[in-house]
Amino acid sequence: MTNSIGQNWLLLRGLARESAHWGSFIEHLQHSFPDATINVLDLPGTGRFHKEASPKTIKEITETTRQRAIDSNYTQQPITLLAVSLGAMVAWEWMYRYPNEISGSILINTSFANLSPFYQRLRWQTYLQVITLLSQKNISHRERAILELVSNTPDIANKAGPDWTEIQNQRPISFSNAFRQIVAAANYRPSDIRPKSPVLLLNSKTDRLVSPSCSEKIQQKYHLELKRQDWAGHDLTLDDPEWVTSQLKDWVNNHNT
Repeated sequence: MTNSIGQNWLLLRGLARESAHWGSFIEHLQHSFPDATINVLDLPGTGRFHKEASPKTIKEITETTRQRAIDSNYTQQPITLLAVSLGAMVAWEWMYRYPNEISGSILINTSFANLSPFYQRLRWQTYLQVITLLSQKNISHRERAILELVSNTPDIANKAGPDWTEIQNQRPISFSNAFRQIVAAANYRPSDIRPKSPVLLLNSKTDRLVSPSCSEKIQQKYHLELKRQDWAGHDLTLDDPEWVTSQLKDWVNNHNT
């Protein structure tokens, strides 16, 4: 398969999040790529699939997600993957296992177990907070606390709070599925082989959930392009969607000329 990068997008969210958490970023992306097809897909155990058990390995999550993309006819043209955190691990595995299906990938604030220690992949300062959040029964309080952890922009977090609470009320992710995703992410050690398709890494210098050094280790290992944002949190597309789409446009244009 051959196709221009940025024509057929598929977006994958991260740990314990679903497609609806992209929020208004989809509009920003469509505005930047008006002629492109943009699709989103929930990982197993989240969103429309929240009632099923999530696999405990990135390989299994990838296989399930890929098959659902095929079933939805998302793969008729090569895909440009845009993925966050755990979703970016799925994107990497997809690129490795089925390289001809992917035209390029953008990976945001992600990490690999063979390159970064556990206390950087989930910053030690947040351990107690994360455990508390996963066991929190009050959905509104939990979603508010998650936003405070992944966003560095209080106004944006305040605005997103009711929407994120409603998402969780409608399609709740279980504690067991969140734990299964954590296990999958914690144990993911990808191949040493660099993907065939182009990869852009994006990270936030002030990410309080995952150390920005994790993206830097991936960049150094595989000699990839890395762009750093100065002030946003872990949920980079929530805090600064304009910066993200600007980086995407530049990267796509550079690879399509």
